[in-house]
Amino acid sequence: MRIRSVISPLIAGAAVAVLASPMPASAADTPVTVQVSSGTLDISVPTGPVNLGTVGVSGSPQSVSSQLGNVTVTDGRGGTAGWTTTVSAVDFTGPQSISVSAAGSSSYTTPSASVSGTATVTASDLNPLYPPGPVQVATGVSGINSATWNPTIHLTIPANALAGTYSSTITHSVA
Repeated sequence: MRIRSVISPLIAGAAVAVLASPMPASAADTPVTVQVSSGTLDISVPTGPVNLGTVGVSGSPQSVSSQLGNVTVTDGRGGTAGWTTTVSAVDFTGPQSISVSAAGSSSYTTPSASVSGTATVTASDLNPLYPPGPVQVATGVSGINSATWNPTIHLTIPANALAGTYSSTITHSVA
């Protein structure tokens, strides 16, 4: 019993000491913030040149087509804003000019994109290659995302085209 009586007063004394601690006279809060900076919205395209094919001279129109190679949009902005990829081309030049703006002269066939991250990416074809038009549109974006696709380029060579090498430039932009 004596042990109990010695321990009990010690425990009771400790509880009184804790309760009797002085409280601060006042308190104040300090707001604290952190900023997560956004990245960039970028596009990468094949460096080329890409060969659409070879045809012989002919008195009739002929078509050539080939896949362009992977196009990738990388959205590192870390937000919720969508993006749109637009494409256009200039006329093919060589021994003569081959238009990319006349109906049926050219097209960009856009497959569905392989998407990583959170985004709904919708493909649309462009026919003809000029004026510029959208080929991939991202909606429902949340955070970092990317999309990759490999389009097919079609060109109609007009009847009686002069023999030679023709070249153009296809421009992709994203905003």
